Amino acid sequence: MLFTRERPLSPFAVDHRTTRGRRLPEKASPTRTEFQRDRDRIIHSTAFRRLKHKTQVFVEHEGDHYRTRLTHTIEVSQIARALARTLGLDEDLAEALALAHDLGHTPFGHAGEDALDALMKAEGGFDHNAQALRIVTSLERRYAAHDGLNLSWETLEGLVKHNGPLLDSAGKPVGRYAKSGVSRAILQYDEIHPLDLSSHASAEAQVAAIADDIAYNAHDIDDGLRAGLFRAQDLRAVPLIAAMLDEIDATWPGLDEGRTAHEIMRRVITQLIEDAGAESERRLVRLSPRNVEDIRRAGQPVVAFSDAMAEQEKLLKAYLFEHMYRAPRILAQRQAAERVIDGLFRHYLDRPSELGEAAGAGITPRRVADYIAGMTDRFALQEYQRLFDESPKLG
Repeated sequence: MLFTRERPLSPFAVDHRTTRGRRLPEKASPTRTEFQRDRDRIIHSTAFRRLKHKTQVFVEHEGDHYRTRLTHTIEVSQIARALARTLGLDEDLAEALALAHDLGHTPFGHAGEDALDALMKAEGGFDHNAQALRIVTSLERRYAAHDGLNLSWETLEGLVKHNGPLLDSAGKPVGRYAKSGVSRAILQYDEIHPLDLSSHASAEAQVAAIADDIAYNAHDIDDGLRAGLFRAQDLRAVPLIAAMLDEIDATWPGLDEGRTAHEIMRRVITQLIEDAGAESERRLVRLSPRNVEDIRRAGQPVVAFSDAMAEQEKLLKAYLFEHMYRAPRILAQRQAAERVIDGLFRHYLDRPSELGEAAGAGITPRRVADYIAGMTDRFALQEYQRLFDESPKLG
């Protein structure tokens, strides 16, 4: 093989040479590891390209400099690689998981997901994590040999379990699934290609998950400041940011708002990465895992913030929830987005011919949800205007 120059990894890292393989076996590549191939397939997927025009918080037409799902995903990928390198993990697997983590999101961010979830209650609901699995295992139809991307077992495991186990040892839903239950799509796929839903995922998957938290904490501050929802000095209400502002003000008195925002953002990213790296190393030393299976059986995450930083991050999220996500402007945008999703769903369900080839052999609520979930913000708005001769105001 040509990829012989390899950096030594920690014993508990996932080793691409001992992958559990793909559901449909394929010949190995002479130039790329299995996880590099997964990364590349994700980047070249249709769903990945659509992230360019999907909302993070602000609808994409509001301004060129706000994050979209794509720019957020790229930031998560950079942070995941940095943290994976610090811990001696497989960077390619961490990167692949970071790049795939938002593939299942609908247009209009969480407003779109919540609207589809409500509309799909009788069908088991809608969950972006389960949708991402459906995309990479069946909905992407590009390859002659199979539907989906036929990703490696380790990538699928990480995509489904990056936030922790879905079931306990008795098969009962746990965590965020304790109330709603595990998505049918995940359980159905697990029946044909078991993903060990009662165990933790690899450290690489856990790195991708915490990189997501770090990225959106930092860039939501930046986007909120850019949108004028709060000012830099208002962030003194957040203890973590107050200390940073003291340092910035002392070093650069009178610094303009734009540069202050960037200085805050880079300090947030740095402090969260450094804390997560140090805490994860402490946990790994205590656990002393001999291999990745010890990580999966650890009973708790090995990649995490320290207790002190976790409390600081909680306070930051609370501030953003109150002053950004619950801001009148964002709530109005959310209501308009929900109306668009609701209108499109009911229209397509009543008039399946409007779906064209997407209707396939027959129309079902799930097929309609798949079609809408795949839309970009722009296309959803165009369709709504075409069908209802109305232009919802989302900005």
